[in-house]
Amino acid sequence: MPIEPRIGHTDLKVVRGRSQMPFELSLPPHLKRARWRVKIREKETREPPHVTILRRTQAWRLNLRTGEFMDSEPDPRDVSPEVLDHVTAEHNWRRLCDEWDKKYPNNTVDGTRDSEGT
Repeated sequence: MPIEPRIGHTDLKVVRGRSQMPFELSLPPHLKRARWRVKIREKETREPPHVTILRRTQAWRLNLRTGEFMDSEPDPRDVSPEVLDHVTAEHNWRRLCDEWDKKYPNNTVDGTRDSEGT
């Protein structure tokens, strides 16, 4: 009887052609050491396109269509200006929008849908 390889928690799983791993934007080392992270999380299909900025147990959602914070708590002023500058730099913002569109083709940043979603 053949032995099937085990799928560990670090393995990339794909369902219907879509990765189940969050996309994480690279940050400069000093921001990583300060425990900042920037992700596009999973299972966000019904939410407006957004990126989540995380630090320890706090999470701020930044709308990719408007560039505005989606929640008043935690206070958006608590996000490091350097993290925000990094996220909103043109090349990073474009990458985040592209990654969102790949992950959620039925809820794209520009509001259009792929042919399967219409």
